[in-house]
Amino acid sequence: MRTAPTILHLDMDAFFASAEQASKPSLRGKAVVVGGLGPRGVVATASYEARVFGVHSAMPMAQARRLAPNAAYLVPRFAFYRSISEQVMGLLRALSPLVEPLSLDEAFVDLEAGGEAWDDASARLVGVRLRADIRTFTGLTGSVGLAACKMLAKIASEQAKPDGLVLIEPGTERALLGPMSVRTLPGVGPATGDHLRRAGITTVAEIAEAGEDELVRLLGKSHGHGLYAMALAHDERPVVAERETKSVSVEDTYDVDIHDRVRVGLEVQKLAGRCVRRLREANLSGRTIVLKVRRYDFSTLTRSETLRGPTDDPAVVREAAARLLDSVDTTGGVRLLGVGVTGLADYTQEDLFAQAAGERAEDAAEDSEDGPVVEGEAPVERRWPAGHDVRHAGYGHGWVQGSGLGRVTVRFETPDSVPGRVRTFRTDDPDLEPADPLPLVPSVPVAPRRPGGPDVPVPQDSSEPASLPKSWSGNGGGSATSSP
Repeated sequence: MRTAPTILHLDMDAFFASAEQASKPSLRGKAVVVGGLGPRGVVATASYEARVFGVHSAMPMAQARRLAPNAAYLVPRFAFYRSISEQVMGLLRALSPLVEPLSLDEAFVDLEAGGEAWDDASARLVGVRLRADIRTFTGLTGSVGLAACKMLAKIASEQAKPDGLVLIEPGTERALLGPMSVRTLPGVGPATGDHLRRAGITTVAEIAEAGEDELVRLLGKSHGHGLYAMALAHDERPVVAERETKSVSVEDTYDVDIHDRVRVGLEVQKLAGRCVRRLREANLSGRTIVLKVRRYDFSTLTRSETLRGPTDDPAVVREAAARLLDSVDTTGGVRLLGVGVTGLADYTQEDLFAQAAGERAEDAAEDSEDGPVVEGEAPVERRWPAGHDVRHAGYGHGWVQGSGLGRVTVRFETPDSVPGRVRTFRTDDPDLEPADPLPLVPSVPVAPRRPGGPDVPVPQDSSEPASLPKSWSGNGGGSATSSP
């Protein structure tokens, strides 16, 4: 393991909810819950104000509504979150060529590879500057952990939440980890935690005291060796800049079980089209088409078909998914459907199925979120997801507070405005249209921060801090109590 805290872990604070609060002045300082709003929806992210009521990620949305009935409940805007994530990842890549994104809001950075840190003081300064840059260019906050390995850096960022910085000094790791719960270590979930508890092991120090042989006896060779090493603060995993994508998939959970076989088929076709769009956005193709079906009794079936070569043809993927569906009994009802593609490649190959289908160009069904058009089908009422952006010809930019019974309620405000006024319209009002999200902060010029690295935005009227802020407290294990 390294002898300097040159591994940085960044975790954006309550990312989706914080982005919504920054975008909507009327929600700042209030409980916000982002996720699926149907009866079977789950919480994606809850703001810190909502967490006070016990709401947390992965909780059923119905339970969240009982705990925090007055919170704002919003449908995720993933394209918006992705655009903010790209800004943040750009700031990280300006620090080092070795950046390992774990999700839209979380990443590891090897500062040593970028020549940005070599001791405690330089690592701290990088963390302080990064947090300041994130706030300046996105309007959001992130928590930073610094340590000599990935495991400890992640633990440090958890301790820094929200909006803080914690550095774990080399040589203090064992003392820091010792009193922590075994659940702190990566790979120790509820089942492993219970197994260790029954053996009288509840803290990291007790794992180390138990010894490697005892852990192997309790957990098996691989898990036992790995857990013992982590308890001793040993983690040799490197920061990996690029991770190979193994599959691309989409799935939907339905509020009410689908019993109509025709409707099931249409949903599969729609999912196949969305899956192909994701493939093409990533410049990928794939050989194996996978269908996932979760039935009314929660039993989950998967079926797959491998083609002769990789494809990103929507007609090929739809036809393969339809064939797979033919082998699944959906009589009792379906609660979830998914379509995926594996065996990925960065090229395509003509496929016999595509040749048989003829020259099927990208048709309207591929580009429509509503899937194939059925002849004689009545026009679908426009949907107005809660939290999504709209623009009115007379009132300007706003966002949907809610809709139903032929009405949609909109609050008109922008990220840099005061809390706006609320208006209600018919759902078919011709003056009301969906809109793209507005940026959280005004655009700024860019300048290179690392020789040979990518450009990042730099404000014209600001200068980087020359030293740590006075609010910094502690040496290693301390956290910044205010934002620089």
